[in-house]
Amino acid sequence: MKIKLADRIKVIGTTKIEESLRIIEQHPEIISLGAGEPDFPAPPNVIKSAEKFLERGYTHYSPLQGRHELREELVKKLKKDNRIDTNPEKIIITCGSKEAILLSVLTLVNSREEVVVPDPGYIAYRPIVELIGGVAKPLRLKEEDGFEVRPDILKKSITKKTKLIIINTPSNPTGTVLSKKVLEEIADIASDRNLMIMSDEAYEKLIYDNSKHVSIGSLNGMEDRVITIQSFSKTYAMCGFRVGYAVANETLIREMKEFKICTTLSAPTFSQLAAVEALRNANDYTKKMLMEYDRRRKMIVKRLNEIPKISCTTPKGAFYAFPNIKDFKMSSVKFADFLLKKAKVVVVPGSEFGEYGEGYIRLSYATAYKKIAQSLDRIESALRKL
Repeated sequence: MKIKLADRIKVIGTTKIEESLRIIEQHPEIISLGAGEPDFPAPPNVIKSAEKFLERGYTHYSPLQGRHELREELVKKLKKDNRIDTNPEKIIITCGSKEAILLSVLTLVNSREEVVVPDPGYIAYRPIVELIGGVAKPLRLKEEDGFEVRPDILKKSITKKTKLIIINTPSNPTGTVLSKKVLEEIADIASDRNLMIMSDEAYEKLIYDNSKHVSIGSLNGMEDRVITIQSFSKTYAMCGFRVGYAVANETLIREMKEFKICTTLSAPTFSQLAAVEALRNANDYTKKMLMEYDRRRKMIVKRLNEIPKISCTTPKGAFYAFPNIKDFKMSSVKFADFLLKKAKVVVVPGSEFGEYGEGYIRLSYATAYKKIAQSLDRIESALRKL
């Protein structure tokens, strides 16, 4: 029987990340620098908390909006860490931050309306917009600007059909941390054009070199214009717990909650309760992870810049390096394939992150220091033979 599939399957396609994961499983000698998750386990006290709640029978559904005790704890966190004044009714708990992104777009964007997305940017933005019939408009981020958003380019990306601006700070894949000045200019543009902003802040705690994370939702007059999206996955190495959240206008959160019936219904109950423990007692663990990421970051950037024809800006956040490989005169896909075959190292082609990611590759330093050093030895050796 020939099954006729929906046209929307073309939006997703097959990514090189999926292919790389399959290859790694089959060939353990290959080193992966493609991972988008911490290589650390979740904090021990969080694991014990999850075990405790599982033993007590917290294995049933939670309310659509999330458990009240977690939302109450997040009110304190958002006030202290992000300077966002809110209340539990303005917060929704999701299965990771990606579901929060999906629910936001479902709630705000109609068919054929436009969403400005960073390019290079997180790979899920464009497909999510296009799956619901929206139009993803790339916002070009340039290396010479440190991959920072340029307000003049943002203005040119906006049309009468634009509904939403997506920003990501710290950024995946570039590691850029948007400055307060730039965020204020973005806020002014959104206010002048009557647009909403979705601020993806999944890497908010992974900041280096005395840089400062600023939530655009904390700026004056932006409370009802911003959806702030955050996660436990990167901050507390809790990827498998599947807990993220969004804070926004109460009406918007209420409508996002209604869509939860059609998606996941609720994040895992025991995970939500363990997340309360993380907020209260795991911040020192995050600081220890950050110190190790910083050590790896300095090494990987230094080593990359020592390889002929490669240049790499220093990321200020997240756990990715995004080196320029344009001097090799090959596409980022071909370059990644070359490293896989000749160096036995997995990297992610920059083209996975948008049109303007071409000419770059993404390397994750969320893996062991020794493995990163070994992989760079392999990469340098293979490239010097070209």
